[in-house]
Amino acid sequence: MTVEILARSENLLGAQVRGVDLRKPVSPQDVAAITQAINRHAVIVFPGQFITDEEQLVFSRQFGKLERRTSYARDKERIEHEEINDISNIDYENRLLTPGDRQRAMNDGNLLWHTDGTFKHIPSMLSMLHAREIPPEAGETEFADMRAAYDALPQKMKDELEDLIVEHSVYRSRSQVGFANFNDEVFARLPPVQQVMIRLHPGSGRKSLCLASHADYVIGWPVEKGRKLLQDLIVQATQPQFVYSHRWSVGDLVIWDNRCTMHRARPYDDLKHRRVMHRTTVQDIANTVELRYGKVPGLKSAQQ
Repeated sequence: MTVEILARSENLLGAQVRGVDLRKPVSPQDVAAITQAINRHAVIVFPGQFITDEEQLVFSRQFGKLERRTSYARDKERIEHEEINDISNIDYENRLLTPGDRQRAMNDGNLLWHTDGTFKHIPSMLSMLHAREIPPEAGETEFADMRAAYDALPQKMKDELEDLIVEHSVYRSRSQVGFANFNDEVFARLPPVQQVMIRLHPGSGRKSLCLASHADYVIGWPVEKGRKLLQDLIVQATQPQFVYSHRWSVGDLVIWDNRCTMHRARPYDDLKHRRVMHRTTVQDIANTVELRYGKVPGLKSAQQ
């Protein structure tokens, strides 16, 4: 069967993919068509894909190198494969997380607008989230189109943002929801990193904002001035005309392009209902600053 792309609109975020069974090998031609859809629509949905972890890994690896998970708060992992992130509200014994559980507190960070992996030196490129169990209501995921948000900015603002570099940190995002209980290993593995404010999306040739809750401050600016700019831009970028809200069904596999989107989970009754998602993540090719400028000796990582 031929791959069919059902877009919401030519210029809007989000499209549905039909004609692909991810339980079977996906041909290079179909991977190319899917990649083209990602480059155009940034968020694509494969409905009705009742796949195993192994099948998700086989499909995901066709798009690049997969990241290995980092355990921030779980005492013991529920999923065997290190390339699969457990995006759920259950523990390794399949019990709902309790109010005082560290992982539940960590999960609250997903309610903030964020882009996966910008706190890593080499950020995430594609995220692939598969719905195994969903709550009966709420629990949607919202996506914001950072290319369209950039396009809507006045030219003067685009010029001001063009060469800015921002420091990102997982500690910045989690501190906003009251989680600071990281162990020494996480601090050693994930020091703050720098990313450009404006990215050039290679698949479409369009420019995109690079923001979100991991963004801490603007290099060379007073911290609070930079944080205000970042917050103002997030508000600008998450206006309704730039946002697609996905209501999950069991079996949905959703791919989003972290190079040009932000996203956030929406609340649901997580003490009563299960929400179980398995995520694979394709790593980008390089740090955004290095992609744009090459190595920059002496670039300062503190406010001036």
